[in-house]
Amino acid sequence: MTSAGGAPATLRDVALRAGVSMATVSRVLADNYPVAQRTRQRVLRAIKDLDYVANTHARALRGRGTPTVAFVLNDVRGASFASVAHGVEQEAARRGRICLICTTQGDPERELSVVRTMREQGAGAVILIGGVVDDAAYRGQMTAIAHSLDASGSRLVLCGRPPLGPDVPATVVEYDNEGGAYAVVSRLLAQGHRRVLFLGAAANGSTTAAGRLAGYRRALADHAVAVDEALVVATEFSRADAYEKLTARLREGRDFTAVCAVTDTVAAGALAALGDRGLRVPEDVSLTGYDDVDPATDLRPQLTTVHVPYEEVGRTAVRLALGLRAGEVSSAAQHAVLGTHVVIRDSTAPPTTRQGPSAPAGEPA
Repeated sequence: MTSAGGAPATLRDVALRAGVSMATVSRVLADNYPVAQRTRQRVLRAIKDLDYVANTHARALRGRGTPTVAFVLNDVRGASFASVAHGVEQEAARRGRICLICTTQGDPERELSVVRTMREQGAGAVILIGGVVDDAAYRGQMTAIAHSLDASGSRLVLCGRPPLGPDVPATVVEYDNEGGAYAVVSRLLAQGHRRVLFLGAAANGSTTAAGRLAGYRRALADHAVAVDEALVVATEFSRADAYEKLTARLREGRDFTAVCAVTDTVAAGALAALGDRGLRVPEDVSLTGYDDVDPATDLRPQLTTVHVPYEEVGRTAVRLALGLRAGEVSSAAQHAVLGTHVVIRDSTAPPTTRQGPSAPAGEPA
């Protein structure tokens, strides 16, 4: 659509249509200054009605490029993070933003480099996801990044990571890792299992694995079952490593009746290892996962697991971060904890006689 004179609509045309000043229209387009929600809606409606296209060259000269949101993750191949990315993209698009996805391959230095680049590019929010080693060095580094982004008009968002403190300008979106693990292990214990192997403890202290392991320990304690550290097995969050670690553990003999895997991917590796030893799930060994990503229903039997609302994590991250600057969300509401719940499928059952203690080393149970 064009203005009344037939020429392409201008900033002035939008301002006249919305009944606001040109400065207000500029603020809405740049998203760099709080604007009342009703006013913002009038401006956005006028932009749509007039099919107004901003002069991106002029905006670039002023240091304001295309409005973006950056999503930074280790690897795009993981189903759980892909779901978060989908949620981020959905909410960013709804708000007229372009979503940039950046990968780090688990390199902390690359993560820092990406964050700095996104700050220089004027991203409205920089969203980081994934477990971390929550030590003093990490907190100091992230605190500095949060203040740097805030000073540049951007916002640091931590997904699935703990908050940095009340005075740090960062948005935090967590999911209840400990509560989910507590619930799924409690289900196994209620079925009669007393020897539950936890597969996926992280040797490096990752916050994700640590939270799920804490839920496992708390469930055992509440059911008066002593924790046997020999039943806590460290693995990487990969199918191959889970397969190798559980296969090695089974060679020593089977002294457990159930396996609680730290992720669905780890559960897939465990299922293969059990099958290769002639063990059936759930007839011989019960198995649970965590995440409830699509492959959980592709496994046979289908996997009992903990559902994490990953898409909602992504949507919430964008909504809180951009909503703060738009005046839609208060600074007091910048920490969200989303709930998890157990999805019951076919991979668990009460222990049977055949699920007794260990088999001879090197022999199938």
